[in-house]
Amino acid sequence: MTIPEEEVALLEDSVRDSVNHRGFPAGKSSTGGWRSSWYIIAVEVGERFAYFGIASNLITYLTGPLGQSTATAAVNVNTWSGTASMLPVLGAFVADAYLGRYRTIVVASLIYILGLGLLTLSAFLILMGLTAQRNDVSAIPSFWLNILFFCSLYLVAIGQGGHKPCVQAFGADQFDSEDPKERISRGSFFNWWFLSLSAGITLSFVVVVYVQDNVNWALGFGIPCLFMVMALAIFLLGRKTYRYPKGDSKKKNAFARIGRVFVAAYKNRKLSLERSGLVQGQLEDGSSQKRKGWLEFLAKAMLSGEGGAEPCNSRDVEDAMALVRLIPIWVTSVISTIPYAQYATFFTKQGVTVDRKIFPGLEIPPASFQSLIGVSILISVPTYERVFLPLARTITKKPFGITMLQRIGVGMVLSSFNMVLAAMVEAKRLQIAKEHGLVDTPDATVPMSIWWFVPLYLLLGMIDVFSLVGTQEFFYDQVPTELRSIGLALSLSAMGLSSFLSGFLITVINWATGKDGGDSWFNTNLNRAHVDYFYWLLAAFTAIGFFAFLFFSRLYVYRRVDQV
Repeated sequence: MTIPEEEVALLEDSVRDSVNHRGFPAGKSSTGGWRSSWYIIAVEVGERFAYFGIASNLITYLTGPLGQSTATAAVNVNTWSGTASMLPVLGAFVADAYLGRYRTIVVASLIYILGLGLLTLSAFLILMGLTAQRNDVSAIPSFWLNILFFCSLYLVAIGQGGHKPCVQAFGADQFDSEDPKERISRGSFFNWWFLSLSAGITLSFVVVVYVQDNVNWALGFGIPCLFMVMALAIFLLGRKTYRYPKGDSKKKNAFARIGRVFVAAYKNRKLSLERSGLVQGQLEDGSSQKRKGWLEFLAKAMLSGEGGAEPCNSRDVEDAMALVRLIPIWVTSVISTIPYAQYATFFTKQGVTVDRKIFPGLEIPPASFQSLIGVSILISVPTYERVFLPLARTITKKPFGITMLQRIGVGMVLSSFNMVLAAMVEAKRLQIAKEHGLVDTPDATVPMSIWWFVPLYLLLGMIDVFSLVGTQEFFYDQVPTELRSIGLALSLSAMGLSSFLSGFLITVINWATGKDGGDSWFNTNLNRAHVDYFYWLLAAFTAIGFFAFLFFSRLYVYRRVDQV
């Protein structure tokens, strides 16, 4: 007698709230785990290769073929990268409320490929000479080619917005949070995920940037498009091995039930918690002992309102409180990630001005030095996993070694230190330019080795391992289960908003320091600029952000493991 497939699936040690590709309960032995996650990691490697193939050298394209000034190009890069990092919030909402993560990834990938294809087309048309003359000296692309380029660029941002939060959340979904071993594996997943995608980013810095600088931009944009097609194909190959979150209808209810808490709390705002003994002891995450302000306000949703309105249950209130508690952490993360926007803009432009020979006769494009971030990550992740964590576990006696917030805090300290170091290196470059009489010859090479910039890039990799990975795991772990794409999108949006703030600061400072005919901090001639002053300012911002983070993290109450 043949046992129906449905009963076989039920007999397995299945994962709660997950199904396989046929809609049956997902068995641990046949779905998920590292087997499925490697398909998803491979997809992210391809996607990051494509994204950074565009982003890493974008400022060179804007100041070169498109003829923009350094300040304008930096603002455009920050605006685009900020948009690309903010759009995951919208993509995560679509995934968690409507399409589900798998379908959102497929749709977003198709949009991504369309954007990359049109971007390649725009570069090809410029390569063919479809330009408009300016002052009979230099040529710039026509108005319509600019429109095509920027529309293509923002299509890539839209595709990335749906792809980025869902792929990582879908990868983490392959591990059962209720299984102690799989929960620890999920923590390792975030580390190895980041190491793997860093390999893709590093390859992009080396290969794509070289092609863009030494062959042509059409091929330089076409290669990322091809990799994105390959990434989608790999993702579809793993379809039968994935664990899928159960019931998209529940995703819709998550927004409704949490939104209802805010509505009910507002309606009951004049009521007193002390008048009802039902609230006391009902909240299980410790917030009943630390309720202040908004948290106490939300607890009023558990009271019976006037007219016999049904009160919200404790789980809904706890989920709403969990989201509110994330806000201060998110705000301080925004402030502390502003320096991260500089490596693809000013670090690259500074690299253009110095001696880029790493060996006699071998000169590399300045944007390719961003590959050192990936090299640093490739070293830092195994060191973190194999050396730092075992040592931390021995000292703290905790299974995870250090808390997620402690990990983020270490990254913030390193970020502030990196800006101090960047300011000192730039001051040294300006001093050398002055000593050799190169202040008014911006096209001359400053006799300073690009190796001076190596520590800056290596520190960025370490910052990623602590702060960026820690932030992603924290926001995934601390939001309600049904909203984990939103959680990852929040961590990404912090970096997006920081890019907008960086662009805003550049615009304001450029206006303020150059309005009376003086040398702007961001003068197109970097030998007359003062980017070092900007770095000192960012170092101060990140230090302030860290102390604010320290204050809020001491008040933070983690969600219990069985609620995640």
